Amino acid sequence: MSTMKDVAQKAGVGLGTVSRVINRTGSVKESTRIKVEQAIKDLNYQPNEVARNFKMQQSQSVALIVPSIWHPFFSEFAYFVEKTLSSNGYKMILCNSESDAQKEINYINMLEKNKIDGLIAITYSEDIDQYVSSNLPIVSIDRHFTEDVVYITSDNHKGGQMAAQQLVNRGCTNIAFMGSISTIKNESMYRRNGFEEKAQEIDISCVIFEKEEPIEHLEQTIEGFVSEHPELDGIFAMNDKWARIIINTLEKQGKNIPKDVQVIGYDGLRSSKEAGLTFSTIRQPVQDMGEQAVTALLNIIHEEPVKSRIVLPVEFYDGFSTV
Repeated sequence: MSTMKDVAQKAGVGLGTVSRVINRTGSVKESTRIKVEQAIKDLNYQPNEVARNFKMQQSQSVALIVPSIWHPFFSEFAYFVEKTLSSNGYKMILCNSESDAQKEINYINMLEKNKIDGLIAITYSEDIDQYVSSNLPIVSIDRHFTEDVVYITSDNHKGGQMAAQQLVNRGCTNIAFMGSISTIKNESMYRRNGFEEKAQEIDISCVIFEKEEPIEHLEQTIEGFVSEHPELDGIFAMNDKWARIIINTLEKQGKNIPKDVQVIGYDGLRSSKEAGLTFSTIRQPVQDMGEQAVTALLNIIHEEPVKSRIVLPVEFYDGFSTV
């Protein structure tokens, strides 16, 4: 007697995909569905109705992968994801991956085995790409994968343009972008592009400082760059972490923020739910990103239409680091 494993092998897919075709749950490409149904017919496979009925009882749980819950953006994002899932009758399982690819792969395996109904992922692990399939209910935040999966992002390009324009509007004449380059293709790379394009459009002096990740001795590296460029009076940092280090470094060098140098970050991080923002930054709509990620994932799970790329607007927050 043929088994589900036999069907999966003949169709060239995973067990989870066969299960979703049989139980008509989750997202499966039409071409994949046809292959699985043909394999079922060829092998005369008869699903076990008891097991089928059990599997049709969804777990009503979704996993969220974040690199580190210590990071304010990831923890705030997780808060809104959990809140939105809960309002829709789902539980959230948190994977604090710490960039451990095997941890992340384990959660994809859980998804394939129907132990969870879907996955929302913020991941920068290189090895995970080969395990991500467009047949699985997955929503990515910022990152691109080889397979076409739905992803949510803020308008990074617009944010970069906004930062350049704000610095110029506030009297800066020598500006710079400071950040790092990841080997993982993701939307954050467009922050530099937008900044540089706007600087060229305005015809203002612009210096680009980018180092490949991982960067050892980040503080010393930043200190060396700002020391080599005393003419700078405006800096756009790739994220708020960089902005905070840049501000501290400049102040150690005796610079007055924002009188001598104005600094703009990117993210809009808060230290707590009650705390406000401090320095100037391009603020991402964290709550909207969390809610949109859940909505997109539930649409995939219930086989409803969903856009493959969802871009959300950003806004400038005027803090103490700009005049």
